[in-house]
Amino acid sequence: MPADSSSKRMRILLAFACVYLFWGSTYLAMRFGVEVLPPFVLGSARFLLAGVLMLGASSVLRMKMWPNRQELVRLVIIGVLMIGCGNTSVLWAEQYIPTGLASLLVASIPLYAALIEMVLPNGEGLAMRGWIGVCVGFAGLVFLLWPGLREGLHGDSRQIIAAGVTLCGTLCWTSASIFSRRSAFQLNGFAVAGWEMLFGGLFNVFLMVVTKGYHGGHWGLQAWASTLYLVTFGSILTYSAYIYLLDNVAVSKVATYAYVNPVIAVILGAIILKEHFVVVEYVGMGAILIAVFLVTGSKMKNERPTVADEDLKLGQEA
Repeated sequence: MPADSSSKRMRILLAFACVYLFWGSTYLAMRFGVEVLPPFVLGSARFLLAGVLMLGASSVLRMKMWPNRQELVRLVIIGVLMIGCGNTSVLWAEQYIPTGLASLLVASIPLYAALIEMVLPNGEGLAMRGWIGVCVGFAGLVFLLWPGLREGLHGDSRQIIAAGVTLCGTLCWTSASIFSRRSAFQLNGFAVAGWEMLFGGLFNVFLMVVTKGYHGGHWGLQAWASTLYLVTFGSILTYSAYIYLLDNVAVSKVATYAYVNPVIAVILGAIILKEHFVVVEYVGMGAILIAVFLVTGSKMKNERPTVADEDLKLGQEA
């Protein structure tokens, strides 16, 4: 095997390791973060830092990074919906629900994307395999949320409210992903991500001020470690690895992150946080992973990027 071919294969393997492990681990990092910081404070710090660093790198590398007025409006909309609402909803919800459950709720993004694309002008149709996946996926959501519904009936509605917030945030993320895919940018992709993170971070600042959610934070080792991990590994490094994979590997292979990340999150939650599901939740987990496999598989036959490939490009972990 030629040396350059072997080197490229190693880079591809390392990129997959980043996308699988780091994106899957961001749910755990967010949990550690919200234990010592209010969620809007953590969101503000994470995305403002990541956005500034990515835009700074774009400037140093002389990438095209300055948007025109129309692009700026689009970047604000996408940043607020995708980062400010989508990712922040997970941060807020992880105060009340396990990391594994949060990751599985976020894994429903391809199901939302498939349904939304169907009703849009020039949208993509859904094959029978995809329809089966959508039905299995939403049935899985019912199984996942069933314990929370039962607790809600007995007076403790925190888990079901947090799950509902996560699903609403996931819908915002998916809508922004579709809008992003249908928007033309003349900027470098790394700079686009930087602007979106910056505007998402500013929206977190707005939420923090409006809700007075800046009280009670403790900027100790745990807070800094969580924030810097999310900035470095959850956003910058893994996003770069994701872009590299899209340029060098078949889209259908890259899309496997959509059902690997939740598995990583569930395993880490079980090992480190001692999180455990009841039987009905395991059924729901299996159903959602199967559904994501069916939906992404039905959308990848033509090997071109779809919204399912775009929706997690910034590491929603989370």
